[in-house]
Amino acid sequence: MVDKNRLYEILNNFKNSKIAVVGDVMLDDYIFGSVDRISPEAPVPVINVKKESFVLGGAANVSNNLKSLTAQVFAFGVIGNDDNGKRFLNELNLKNINTDGIIADEKRPTAVKRRVIAQNQQLLRLDWEDKSPISSEIEDKILEKIKDKIAEIDAFILSDYDKGVLTESLSKKIIKLANENNKIITVDPKPKNHMNYVGSTSITPNRKEALECLNSDKFENEEDLINKMQQLKEKLSLENLLLTRSEEGMTLFENGEAETISTVAKEVYDVTGAGDTVISVFTLSKVAGAEWYEAAKIANTAAGIVVAKMGTATVTTDQIMDFYSELYHNE
Repeated sequence: MVDKNRLYEILNNFKNSKIAVVGDVMLDDYIFGSVDRISPEAPVPVINVKKESFVLGGAANVSNNLKSLTAQVFAFGVIGNDDNGKRFLNELNLKNINTDGIIADEKRPTAVKRRVIAQNQQLLRLDWEDKSPISSEIEDKILEKIKDKIAEIDAFILSDYDKGVLTESLSKKIIKLANENNKIITVDPKPKNHMNYVGSTSITPNRKEALECLNSDKFENEEDLINKMQQLKEKLSLENLLLTRSEEGMTLFENGEAETISTVAKEVYDVTGAGDTVISVFTLSKVAGAEWYEAAKIANTAAGIVVAKMGTATVTTDQIMDFYSELYHNE
């Protein structure tokens, strides 16, 4: 249990924490409208567009989460030399997120996911992206930018959406560099790339991702789950592993122990981006002075807030404090 004074102390330290986020950045484009007729040209609805909004997505949503929690954030990733890239940089700059580590690649488009929504229903999604691995030249540029900033950075978050930025080579070099400089490094992994993250401090998979990392179909029971997660932790030489379990909350595996934290979500409208919130709060809490179990408890509270919101959402320190107090006032 994290008492209220202790929680306040940790949350208050968020503003002094400096976190680097490396990964597949993208822009989420939402087009909202209404439908009242079918096109005469083809049997498709005609959308009368009312509003369009752009939101930081992918690894940039992790940066956005951290910034809403008052952390100092350094973003590292790749965009295209295009209008969407300019729009993306503008979004980061508006939020005062450091963009020195964002590299423009002439050969790639800025990753964009455009969603068309009418009557609260998503009708269509259009993706602009290049999933091929970034070139060794771009890798080197990112690594040099990281080396330039590493003295200022307290922790790294690697956010892998399998869009080509976190290559095996770059991932391993970042982890080596972080370990040499005694920096925390947490990873939201793609299962197919999980061996790239050997030697990280922690990973935060969900159940499906964890099973895929182990080439397994299911957990037979709680004992099997614990054994398999301990295997994965050892396989990747991690200090700890935080397994997110949807309605079952989350379990922290550390020092041979498995500690489960029950879910606190009162309503679940949308789990989009909840994993980004978990890794943001988990990492930031540790940097701000929490023990890993305390960090998991705070991250679980933040997840309970964010799943009650529509779309990729963020939380604030005040919301965490209020919700935590409401949940645990009798403890």
